[in-house]
Amino acid sequence: MLTFSRLRSLQGLQNLVCSVSPLYPSRSYSSSLFGRIGFVGLGNMGSRMADSLIKAGYEVAVHDINHDVMKMFSDKGILTEDSPLKVAETSDVVITMLPSSNHVLDVYTGQNGFLSGFNPLRPWLFIDSSTIDPQTSRKVSAAVSNCSLIDKKDGRKPPAMLDAPVSGGVLAAENGTLTFMVGGPEEAYTAAKHLFLSMGKNTIYCGGSGNGATAKICNNLAMAIGMLGVSEAFALGQSLGIAASTLTKIFNSSSARCWSSDTYNPVPGIMDGVPSSRNYIGGFASKLMAKDLNLAAASAKDIGFKCPLTSQAEKIFTELCNNGHEAKDFSGVFRYYYSGKEEQ
Repeated sequence: MLTFSRLRSLQGLQNLVCSVSPLYPSRSYSSSLFGRIGFVGLGNMGSRMADSLIKAGYEVAVHDINHDVMKMFSDKGILTEDSPLKVAETSDVVITMLPSSNHVLDVYTGQNGFLSGFNPLRPWLFIDSSTIDPQTSRKVSAAVSNCSLIDKKDGRKPPAMLDAPVSGGVLAAENGTLTFMVGGPEEAYTAAKHLFLSMGKNTIYCGGSGNGATAKICNNLAMAIGMLGVSEAFALGQSLGIAASTLTKIFNSSSARCWSSDTYNPVPGIMDGVPSSRNYIGGFASKLMAKDLNLAAASAKDIGFKCPLTSQAEKIFTELCNNGHEAKDFSGVFRYYYSGKEEQ
């Protein structure tokens, strides 16, 4: 839900003290304009994404509030900066991977944020891979576009922003197999595509600003509801006397087949290599699913769209977190909410 203070922050973006540069109907971007890549947000996902860029041969500068992770990069000879603004001042492209909308607002518009030095800016492209609400993505993108560039060669006009959340989790970030869902100017997406493919294996252009964020919350909404449906069916079947392994065979050869049954089965003892086989450790934490469902619910409310399944899913995963299972994979809903049993 949008808080009053956050609404004020969003409204404040409209009044950012930047020299307003008119928006041009077309922009020219060159994919060769990647001198240094700045990366802000070196958590479980961001640190691995930054590593992929380094392995791909890019010159990278990083920042995070965690001094230990900063030292880890510094020890590898990577340039570390003490603020987002310093990263922007030394980078041609900046990527962020942050926990929430409020963190994104702070890194872009807060004290020592990317835009706190006002105009002109050095980076011609900002990429936010955080999972946040599309409204915030669009507001921040507008603030970036209202600034001008230090270097206007090659016909570039205002700086651009792409919202590019990812799917695949920590393992895909480590292996460089992420999928990027990208919203923003198509010319900027085309120029930056090779950058995305240095960190992942798939990129999907979703349309205008905020559409990448929209795609991510819709994808995770469908994933959550699918997992709830499969878990509920398995737990009911067990209670009625049928083994989950038998139901899995039925599901996977009939109309109930889905990712939650054939690839990410939530029943312990059914499938190797998934979180349910290791006490729901690793994977996609329930607290992150609850956060994403909250974003979906808030976005639906903003436009007056009825989402009863979203509301119910949000309640279930919030309850899961409140009961101490926030760090467990979201497939743990089978055991910790439905009291499902391990396959013998």
